[in-house]
Amino acid sequence: MEKDTLSTAVSEPVILRNGSQPSIKGPDAWFTGTVRIDPLFPAHTPARASSAYVTFEPGSRTAWHTHPLGQALIITAGVGRVQVQGGPIQEVRPGDTVWFPPYVKHWHGAAPGVAMTHISVAEEEGGNNVEWLEKVTEEQYTGN
Repeated sequence: MEKDTLSTAVSEPVILRNGSQPSIKGPDAWFTGTVRIDPLFPAHTPARASSAYVTFEPGSRTAWHTHPLGQALIITAGVGRVQVQGGPIQEVRPGDTVWFPPYVKHWHGAAPGVAMTHISVAEEEGGNNVEWLEKVTEEQYTGN
């Protein structure tokens, strides 16, 4: 999402209507499988947080990545998987929240047979809220 430069002098709420922002196909360089990103809000200056619904089709997932100020996920539908480097794969379901601390290498995505949607919230530092790394291999995804 592009950074929004709303003036801090604005005293009215900013309402982004459902459907007012186009869906984005998750780029192949950052995701395995079919992923759709539906932006919720950009980082409005001086705030640094942005958010999106992210929907993963069964077996789809992010590449390994980190966030300079961490990332929160709120699982809203389906069954997902999350993993930090060196840790176990953990299953997540609607109503679960996940916090990845700053600079912790991790991935997340849908379970093998079930789609998953989450709300992602991350803050920018120096104009960046994520560093994308290598793709998660099939062996890493399945835990074999």
